[in-house]
Amino acid sequence: MTTVQDHPSPPAVDRDRFRRDGYVVLEQALSSAEVAALNDELVRLVRGELGAVAGSAVGPEASAAQALAATLCVHFPHKLSSVFETAMRHPRIVEALVALRSPDVKCMQSMAFVKSEGKPGQAWHQDEQFIPTRDRSLTAAWIALDDATVHNGCLWALPGSHRPGVLYPQREQQDERFDCSQEAHRFPYRDEDAVALEVAAGDVVLFDGYLLHRSLPNTGGHGLRRALVHHYMNAASLLPWAPQEGVQIGMTDFRDVVLVAGTDPYAWSPTVDLSRVEVRPDGRGGCAPPAGS
Repeated sequence: MTTVQDHPSPPAVDRDRFRRDGYVVLEQALSSAEVAALNDELVRLVRGELGAVAGSAVGPEASAAQALAATLCVHFPHKLSSVFETAMRHPRIVEALVALRSPDVKCMQSMAFVKSEGKPGQAWHQDEQFIPTRDRSLTAAWIALDDATVHNGCLWALPGSHRPGVLYPQREQQDERFDCSQEAHRFPYRDEDAVALEVAAGDVVLFDGYLLHRSLPNTGGHGLRRALVHHYMNAASLLPWAPQEGVQIGMTDFRDVVLVAGTDPYAWSPTVDLSRVEVRPDGRGGCAPPAGS
């Protein structure tokens, strides 16, 4: 078995609130120096300074402002950057995950988002619908790389919406506040029940994979709203994220993962490099424009 050295005793984390509301905020989990390093590294990565990046629309000659303006999201930045990989293993985040979830934790995804002024948000959705776990252990770590406010497009959550363990259906939507992704519907909650998760740069929002959440447009007129998002889960749970030829669906396991705490009980099955670093260029939320437009 593969084992990661245990971290010191975790700091106090509000387990009761996480169970009740589906989220908790780790205030100032990252220092200002760590946030600045991630923001600088994001520019270097988009410009291709760390290696080839699929989808990037800029080169080394681009200014930082040009590089960020052309970018909506960078998928799997930890695969090219030790700075991003270190953030994935950040002690404050890992210690909180161990306290809230399991002593054995793995991460399967990192995404760096850039929401520029005037850009849309994303409609109601649940992360578990896109990253299915076997034991409902999916947990997002949403790391604020700028102060996130209601004006520049912070997260909104429907407290307690994770508790029933129901995945709600999705439908197409044409709301100009959101990108072209689908929206969850048929849930027994109102928009008026939502809570704005305004956080400072360096704060981390940990939330359950079943929690209904969304974001609104960046209308602040004060620059970017950047965020780094990691998805974690219990290392003992198989991850049926992609079909595998010749493998029964119950044994399907996506093995492009990073163990961040404890022991990997599936270490006999080696990890594989399935995902690539890719830039989702800016557009209407990074979505392809309608045919003929």
